[in-house]
Amino acid sequence: MSKPILAIVGRPNVGKSTLFNVLAGENISIVKDTPGVTRDRIYAETNWGGYDFTLIDTGGIEPESNDILLKQMREQAGIAIDTADVILFLVDAKDGLVDADSKVADMLRRSKKPVVLAVNKIDDFHKHQADIYEFYALGLGDPLPISAANRQGLGDMLDEITRYFEVTEADREEDSRPRVAIVGRPNVGKSSIINKLLGESRLIVSDIAGTTRDAIDTPIRRNGKEYILIDTAGLRRKSRIKEEIERYSIIRTVTAVERADVVVVVIDAVEGIAEQDAKIAGIAHDRGKGIVVAVNKWDAVDKDTHTVREYSDKVRQILSYMPYAEILFISAVSGQRLPKLFDAVDLVLENQNRRIATGLLNQLLTEAMALNAPPTDKGKRLRVYYITQAQTAPPTFIIFVNDKKLMHFSYVRYIENKIRESFDFRGTSLKFIIRERNEKNAPV
Repeated sequence: MSKPILAIVGRPNVGKSTLFNVLAGENISIVKDTPGVTRDRIYAETNWGGYDFTLIDTGGIEPESNDILLKQMREQAGIAIDTADVILFLVDAKDGLVDADSKVADMLRRSKKPVVLAVNKIDDFHKHQADIYEFYALGLGDPLPISAANRQGLGDMLDEITRYFEVTEADREEDSRPRVAIVGRPNVGKSSIINKLLGESRLIVSDIAGTTRDAIDTPIRRNGKEYILIDTAGLRRKSRIKEEIERYSIIRTVTAVERADVVVVVIDAVEGIAEQDAKIAGIAHDRGKGIVVAVNKWDAVDKDTHTVREYSDKVRQILSYMPYAEILFISAVSGQRLPKLFDAVDLVLENQNRRIATGLLNQLLTEAMALNAPPTDKGKRLRVYYITQAQTAPPTFIIFVNDKKLMHFSYVRYIENKIRESFDFRGTSLKFIIRERNEKNAPV
């Protein structure tokens, strides 16, 4: 199940980034030795009260600014608002209620999304309690006093936020249709792919990069099964004037990926795989989503008998951190192999939700250790007692050992490879959790 999305919005300099960093804490997901995975700190995984959710820092909203950068930031914040499940509206007690706050509040009311109003920079609750009363005029319910810098009042604020997540999760469970996000750089043919599948021009297609502004959900039925396709605007190349805009365009991809079960990363066959492709794929990889790499415009490439293999090798080299990804060569213009996209999606969905019996896993573990004994360090040997699958989507395994420090990532990778050899997990990452069990209490 996808995680709820919380977007932090407000005027510039009200403390959004400070609050974001406090809430994100040490939960920001960074995969070591993973080339191409984005390190932008505009989104993070965090949790409160048993809820895991995605946190997005949208940047400052200037409702009436004509500055091109601020206008772009306002657009990106609007996209985050549209795709968020709950919105945290942050205002500044020291500035008091200003006209721009009222305009942002109007924007939030039109979104019809749950809004939690937090008044930041209340450093002394008793002394500044009266400063929050004027914010009732925004008509967004009770303002919650907080201090992001001093970490005060955050618990009550988070309790109010997570209260809305219960409704969000119930809504998600009602709609069991698989969600497939189509992501990629601008002008790689994402909208063209969906239009070809639908047989009609539902989405705007243009040679202008970034034509698709919002994530669009489109239901589609194939082979008697219904899916939801999520089209997104692509990530732009960086330049000095667009560097800040680039950060917010990532929001489109993050929110679409978070809501998806399977992510189709579209690559332009003519231009070849690029750094931005690796960044987009890395977002999906970080979140444990099923992944299909669709190499579009394959009809425009001069080919011989070795082209597919050589191109696949190049893709896997750049996306070396996700060797499990399915690769498909397609053409949105001619429709070449486009129907196979759903076959690949179905395969990945099946593998994402595959569950392996504990007995089979431990039989495989015993055989793997017989072929390659667990390592030793300073005379102490790693003992691997037991393995079990805890959950699906992504398939998550718990391995019980005598000492976590002895469980080197290379041995975890060895066990992962053995599991992949025995069971079909193409298209999905596998997650491993290492837990310690002493000899006396070790399961048998």
